Amino acid sequence: MFREISEFHEWFAERGRANAYEVTRTKLDELDGWHFDDETGNLVHRSGKFFSIEGLEISTDHREVESWTQPIILQPEIGILGILVTKFDGVPHCLMQAKMEPGNINLLQLSPTVQATRSNYTRVHQGSAVPYLEHFVAPRSGKVVFDALQSEQGSWFLHKRNRNMIVETTADVPVLDDFCWLTFDQLGALLREDNLINMDSRTVLSGLPFLAGEDEPTADPGPDAAPEHSFEQLLSWFTEARSRYRLDRRTMPLRQVRGWLREPDRIRHEQRRYFNVVGLDVRASNREVTGWSQPMIAPSDRGVIAFLGRRIHGVFHVLVQARTEAGTSDVVEMSPTVNCIPSNYRDAPADKRPRYLDQVLMAPSSALLLDVVHSEEGGRFYHAENRYLVVEADESFPHQVPDDFTWMTPQQLMGFVRHGNYVNVAARCLLTCMNVGRRAFDGAGRR
Repeated sequence: MFREISEFHEWFAERGRANAYEVTRTKLDELDGWHFDDETGNLVHRSGKFFSIEGLEISTDHREVESWTQPIILQPEIGILGILVTKFDGVPHCLMQAKMEPGNINLLQLSPTVQATRSNYTRVHQGSAVPYLEHFVAPRSGKVVFDALQSEQGSWFLHKRNRNMIVETTADVPVLDDFCWLTFDQLGALLREDNLINMDSRTVLSGLPFLAGEDEPTADPGPDAAPEHSFEQLLSWFTEARSRYRLDRRTMPLRQVRGWLREPDRIRHEQRRYFNVVGLDVRASNREVTGWSQPMIAPSDRGVIAFLGRRIHGVFHVLVQARTEAGTSDVVEMSPTVNCIPSNYRDAPADKRPRYLDQVLMAPSSALLLDVVHSEEGGRFYHAENRYLVVEADESFPHQVPDDFTWMTPQQLMGFVRHGNYVNVAARCLLTCMNVGRRAFDGAGRR
């Protein structure tokens, strides 16, 4: 436990010095244990486990273009992302891990107590056991606070879900070298720092409002501060969006994907946009396996994940989008107002640019309620960063919005987090940045 944030930073720096890490780019056809299938061209592991890079054909009436093909990660197994919580002197603390991921720009970031794919925790790699796993698999002694199957990045994963869990324990838990206890307020402060708390932590932390003793997040404010829409109206809006649009996908051989080029050191789009598939050799002294090779997705540029927000009837609301992505399990999920890589649209006509992107990019600094850069999941994505923003809209911003958007309070959006495949990973992570360490995000203070 740390009395001051400076003590945490000293500990975190020491953990970086205590372990040896090395990440090297390598050619795709030289990845140890991986090969391109002779028939399909898919990039697969020799065990048939972990994940594969395959092709996907998409057709939809709910994106800027109606159809396209792309490489995508297939990882059908469900992993565990779990945070263990206990109370010291009545104050809840989360057990967090200083974990190296090869895709992180700074390699070491704060991860959940357990962050493991099924292949990892069943030890397909024949490595060491995952610490603290016993708290998150049955039978367990702790109290489950939050447990939901949540989607991951639909632009890069097909139908990928992980089990997000928060477990409260009263047991005496030994703290291993790369782990530490942090309060909600300390986590809230660290979330304001760039590239420190990883994506897996942020998505799990979106379940913290369900911790015992807190109000149910679906509860609406009182009549003197009513939200724009009731929970039932929002659910109907979302169901309508899921019913209105079409999303058809089929997997295809990677060698047949159109508009993508296979080069020795990468698979890339012919216009050098969107993302590359690259190869890495990894060495890490404190991982279950100390060395391995793998392919990763490397985005073409930094993305933007942003909520536009405003007060309605005296209550702060955010503008939520019903968004379709290539690999989502359903047609749409609840997403931030803007969720894209802006440079992918640099030459696009106005009607093909993501709605509200320009309002977010041109917002003055005085309108930024939140502005921080965070990495995406470093186990599959290489140097993937997004700028997370909450932008306060001015009085000229229209109250009425298109059918694919709706106003809801952050508290209402948190209520949908309990249900899998409702709130996408970008929105969950942005909610965490807004709410951890605070009872509510009300726009009262600039960050």
